[in-house]
Amino acid sequence: MPSGLRCIKCGGESDSYPPRSSCPRCGGPLEYTLDVDKIGTVKFKGKLSFWRYRPLLPEVRNVATMREGGTPLYSAERLGRDFGFSTLYLKDETRNPTNSFRDRGAALIVSNMMDFGAKTAVCATNGNMGASLAAYCAKYGIACHVIIPRRVDMGKLAQMLVYDAIIEEHGETVDDSIEMVKALAEETGWYQATPELNPLVIEAQKTIAFEVAEQFGVPDWFIISMGSGGTAYSIWKGFRELHELGITDSLPKILGVQSEGCSPIVNAYLKTDVDLGRPFTHAVGILVTNPRQKELALDAIRSSGGQALSVSDQEILAAEQSIARLEGIFAEPASAGTIAALRRAAEGSIIDRDESVVCLITGSGLKSTDVLQALSKRRKSAMLGAEFSTKEKILRLLSSRDRYGYEIWKDLGKMMTRPAIYQHLNELLARGLLVSYVRKDKKYFKLTNRGRRVLKAIDEVKMLL
Repeated sequence: MPSGLRCIKCGGESDSYPPRSSCPRCGGPLEYTLDVDKIGTVKFKGKLSFWRYRPLLPEVRNVATMREGGTPLYSAERLGRDFGFSTLYLKDETRNPTNSFRDRGAALIVSNMMDFGAKTAVCATNGNMGASLAAYCAKYGIACHVIIPRRVDMGKLAQMLVYDAIIEEHGETVDDSIEMVKALAEETGWYQATPELNPLVIEAQKTIAFEVAEQFGVPDWFIISMGSGGTAYSIWKGFRELHELGITDSLPKILGVQSEGCSPIVNAYLKTDVDLGRPFTHAVGILVTNPRQKELALDAIRSSGGQALSVSDQEILAAEQSIARLEGIFAEPASAGTIAALRRAAEGSIIDRDESVVCLITGSGLKSTDVLQALSKRRKSAMLGAEFSTKEKILRLLSSRDRYGYEIWKDLGKMMTRPAIYQHLNELLARGLLVSYVRKDKKYFKLTNRGRRVLKAIDEVKMLL
């Protein structure tokens, strides 16, 4: 069982209650740590479920449960054939009680609250965590305050309302809501249940890795969508602990995914500061502009030898339709991003098609009203839009300064061959969106006024969607 909280940065230890995310000494991230020597041989008891892994979770006396965990791992044979993969699996977290992976965190948090007699929880959320926490609090008679940003999927908001959560709107994105909830918890003494501010959530979510290890083993790649970054780190931490305990003999590579419209972790990984305009994505679950667990996610990606990449909203919607059409799973946009990223990674030779892959499906598409509207109104335009996503990214790169071909290829994350990039550049030149010139034996590309007008038009269309 994990010991108390320890700072990843300075190694300092802190009391485990109340759970906190930041070290009081240096401000570094706190996490629960395993003492492998003390734990010895670990035996999991009972059927496949969240609480099967109690020996590797922080200690709780009370168990709050709605039968979370034990979710299916599907062999995605049809989707795999379509993508050219022989070993592709989908970890389907939509089968949890409130239809998302956040039920794991809510179960552990409410258990911890019951242990210490906490009567009121407060949480900043852009969707799934608010729905999960509201449901578990309702079951166990705990008051639940939820702070939401302006943009929240209506299906998730409906769950919070029906579970009788007290809801307050604050800010444009969940980043603003988190700032408010920090102050609110300090002022009132309410239990802090925000995923980014409570390390119990990472502990709960690592059980996804435990289940996959028992259902399949350790895949070569695990693909995860990233908002604040905590989920990617959770999966990595789970597999790492199994490896340290000698339960598994290998580790997966982590591929972290974000939307092109809001990709701060991917930008940090690629070490690029390109301004792609106002942060926006229909994948509201990962619309986080200032990810508090960015460094944890980057550690997971780098330590695993993995990769980070971004995909367009058009690619996400196309992937969402592919998952439903070929595997019968209706995934929320953030989840579908993992499938869009798999296609990109295969085309860019990041993942070989003979490697084993698990994609995490975090929540149900039935919660995402934007998606339901898009499916009925924008199917054709979404499919066409995916075709032009690379050209749009090239135009945005060149909107900040002139670049030569190799530089463009590198700034795009080396996601395709250089000849493919030059093909896009030549097509943009032919359409008058770019001009080229030679300087110091290098061919530079420059955005024309026509190209800038096209970018402006794209931005105006996105504002209307």
